[in-house]
Amino acid sequence: MNENVDDNEPRQAKNSGGDAAQSDRSPRVARSVFGESQSAAAPAKSSSWPLGNGDGGAVKRPHPRTPRARRMSLSLTRLDAWSVAKVTFLLSVAGGIIQIVAVALIWALLNVVGVFDQVTQIVSSTGLDTGGFNLASIFSLGTVLSAVTILSIVEVVVATLFAVIIAALYNVVSQLVGGVHVTLGDD
Repeated sequence: MNENVDDNEPRQAKNSGGDAAQSDRSPRVARSVFGESQSAAAPAKSSSWPLGNGDGGAVKRPHPRTPRARRMSLSLTRLDAWSVAKVTFLLSVAGGIIQIVAVALIWALLNVVGVFDQVTQIVSSTGLDTGGFNLASIFSLGTVLSAVTILSIVEVVVATLFAVIIAALYNVVSQLVGGVHVTLGDD
């Protein structure tokens, strides 16, 4: 990812030992939201605000300053296919588990309400019953959950392959056009 920082804060470079070494610029300075800076060598002056005990009861108010917003321009130029595959696989497995639990709850609700028995009665009252039609035996909980589990496994495989193919296509296209450019702002 490319990074352009509009703020002129000094950066620190890493040396070969992994410790943070100071760059050629001045050391990093902590800044508050209002743009005031504090360095480690110069501690903050004690202020009497808001109580005003040190100046004969006079209340000193800080000067209001507008905060400086930092902006960073980033470019998403490459997606790692293995990373996309792992994340998509885990999300698909979670979706499959949710799907199985949802179907089990819907089947239990339909069974408690008596939908299967009512459909069986409607079919037998119309005269279409040719051999003891029973919807509850056809759509038993085991049969429905087995079908949904197989469907979920297929969905996990297809979604993972589809995401990897999309990531590979994105990598090819981003080499041609430079990727997706995003500007992030600090509020």
